[in-house]
Parts: sequence; C-alpha cells; structure tokens
Amino acid sequence: MARRRRRASAAAMWREFAANRGGLFGLCLLALIVLLALLAPVLSDETGLDVTKASGRALQAPSGDYLLGTDADGRSVLLLTYWGARVSLLVGFSATILSVLIGTVVGIAAAHFGRWISALLLRFTDFFLVLPSLVLAIALSSVLPHGVPTIIVAIGLTSWPTTARLVRAQTMTIESRPYIERSKALGGGHLHVIGKHVLPGVMPLVLANTTLVVGSSIIAESTLSFLGLGDPSLASWGQMLERALSVGAATSGAWWYLLPPGLAIVVVVLCFTLVGRALETVLDPRLKEVRS
Repeated sequence: MARRRRRASAAAMWREFAANRGGLFGLCLLALIVLLALLAPVLSDETGLDVTKASGRALQAPSGDYLLGTDADGRSVLLLTYWGARVSLLVGFSATILSVLIGTVVGIAAAHFGRWISALLLRFTDFFLVLPSLVLAIALSSVLPHGVPTIIVAIGLTSWPTTARLVRAQTMTIESRPYIERSKALGGGHLHVIGKHVLPGVMPLVLANTTLVVGSSIIAESTLSFLGLGDPSLASWGQMLERALSVGAATSGAWWYLLPPGLAIVVVVLCFTLVGRALETVLDPRLKEVRS
C-alpha cells in the first residue's frame, strides 16, 4: 500500500510538472544537452582539441569546414564548445552536490538540536553569507592548485549558506507538528526523527533548490575560468571566453569565438532555472496556495 501511494504521489507530481510548459521544455533540452555531452567521445574526435594537431587557420570565420569558425590556435570552436559542456556540467553538478550536502546537514542540525549548536551554526552561516561567495571562491582557487577539483571545492564550500537557511526554516516547520512530539514521546531518538520525519519533508524543497544551485555553480565555474583560475589544458566555456579575450577576439571582430560559449552558458542556466521554478511550484505547498 505504501509503495502504491508513493507511486501515485510521484505520478501526480509528474503530471503537475508536465503541465508547466516552461519547466518541461527546460527539462527536455537539458536532458538532450547532458546526453550529448556524455556521448562526446563517441560522436566526435578528441584529438581536434590538441593544439599541435589543429588544421585550421587562426580565427578563421565560419565556413563549410568549420561551422563556428576556429580559435586562435586553429581549433574548431564548435568542437571546443561541445567538449566544454562536459567540464562545465561536471563542475556544476559536483559543486552543487557538495554545496547542497553541506547546507542540508548544517540546516537540519541548526534547527533540530537548537541551543548552543544552533547559535554556533547560525553564526558560521552568517559569516559566509556576509562575505561574497565569488570572492571567497577566487581566494580559495588562488591558494589551492589550479584545476577542476579546486574549482569544485571552492564553489561547493562557498555556496551552501542559502541552502542551509532554506533547510533550517523547513526543518523548524516540520518539527513544530504534533507527530514529531508523539515520536519523541514514544522514545524516538535524533536519528529516528531526522531520518523518518525531517528528511522526507525537507528533500522535496532541497531537490527544487538543487536545480537552481546547479545553474549558479555553472556561472561561478565560468567566472573562475574566465579569470584564469581553471585548468588551461581542459576546454570549458569559461576558459574559452578567457582565451578569446586574451587574444583580442572582441576587438578583431571574431564574434564566432565569443558567442557560442556565451550562449551555451545562457541556455544551460536558463534550462536549470526553468526546471527549478517548475519544481518549486510542484513541491512547495506555499507556492501552491498562492497560485490557487
């Protein structure tokens, strides 16, 4: 019976999500982008990313041979943009997992245990909220060795406070309900209350917030790579923009070097935003009440 109810609830949520055309369009386009990024080694030749094997002329305009032109090293901009999706999405998803994990643990602990633990965690969260996350990420990326793992850690360790605030508020709402008191009166410990009651009530909002955090993480990765803090040996959208600026693509009129990675960032972030907003309307009961 419980399994049937979960299936019926999931089916109802999917129908409500599918009724949101923006969210459904964003999900389909995002799934296509992720699938193409995963299939990049099968659908394209990675050797084209090697500078020593580039066959085109520097900053060659789009043509039949190079649909989106070439970069300053004679490599295909289309191929660079295609493979750059792998790095940008990897950093976006990985940094989001780290950020959401930290934010969820801190938020639940601050709301559930209260007293000095809550005060300590809230002051710790306020510290990260006051300081700009991008500045902290730049500082971490400058101190640690340059590379994708460093960017993931830098973004993940600086973007969790918003999730922590959201989870704390939702946890306090859940723990104010009568069945939590009954569970504690019957001998339910901290792990039982958190695992059986708090987490199931918090996870829907965490899921909706996660899709929005991924978009922010991709923008942060592009910014850090644009500032030269990424791995120069890997193609990413931010690294492409940084390289295009350094070789004077903007002043020389090589728009084909700037436009593809910029549009790719906009499209992917827009997709995650559409999906996140649609999930919020489905999973957040407060938004349901406002909409109705």
